[in-house]
Amino acid sequence: MPVRFTPAFYWITSFAGWLIVGCQPPTGAPFSAGYDYFPLQPGQYRIYDVTEHRYALTSAPVTQTYQLREVTGLAYTDAAGQVAYQLHRYRRDSDTDPWQPDSIWSARLVNNEAIRTENGRDFIKLMFPPGDLLTWNGNRRNGSEPDELILRNSGQPYRVQDKEFSETVTVLARTDSTLISKKKRIEVYARQVGLVYAEQTRLYFCTSSPDCIGKNQIDYGIQQVYSIRSFGID
Repeated sequence: MPVRFTPAFYWITSFAGWLIVGCQPPTGAPFSAGYDYFPLQPGQYRIYDVTEHRYALTSAPVTQTYQLREVTGLAYTDAAGQVAYQLHRYRRDSDTDPWQPDSIWSARLVNNEAIRTENGRDFIKLMFPPGDLLTWNGNRRNGSEPDELILRNSGQPYRVQDKEFSETVTVLARTDSTLISKKKRIEVYARQVGLVYAEQTRLYFCTSSPDCIGKNQIDYGIQQVYSIRSFGID
C-alpha cells in the first residue's frame, strides 16, 4: 500500500531543510550575495604599502612607511564551533628587507556577517548582501560602545595607486569632528581580493590651556593609510 503524506508533512520538512541550510556558513553562496568581497581562500595573500603619521604636542610629527603582508591560512574550527581562518601577518620596512612575523589574526563568515578578529576582539567588517546605505554596528560582537558603519558605492570601480578594481564596496565609519578630537575611518573592499584601501584618523586636540582650545592644535594622534600593492595566491 503506498504511503501518503499530508500537506503538513511537506511544510514541516521544507521548513526543517530551510533551517539547516540557513545555519550553514555561506561559503557556497551565489555571486550576488557578495561574499567574494571578503574572500577566505587558503594561500591568498595581500601586500599593502602603509604610511603612518604620529603626532605629539611636544615634538614634530613622525612619518613611517612600511609594507604589510597578510596570508590566509587553512580552515579550522574555533572555540564556538565555527569555521575560521588564521590570518598570518608579516611586516618589513622595504622591498629589500626580509619579512618578519608581526601577528596572527583570524576571520570567518557567519550567516550574513564578515567577522575579523584583531588582537582578540571581533569586528563585523561587512554585512551581506552589500547594498548602498546598509548600516550595522561594527562592535556588536565585542561589547565596546557602538561603532556605526554604513556601506556606500556598492559595485563601483575604485583605483588604488596603479590598480583599477571594477567592483568595490566602501565602508564608512561615522566621522566625529569636535573641538577636542577628529575621528575618520574608511575601508574599501574589491571582489575576489578583499581589502584594497583603508584610511584611519584619530587626532586629539590641545585642551590644556585657553590659548589652544578651538585651534585644532594636535595634542597627539595617528593617521594611517593602507594601499594594496600586490595580491595573489601562493
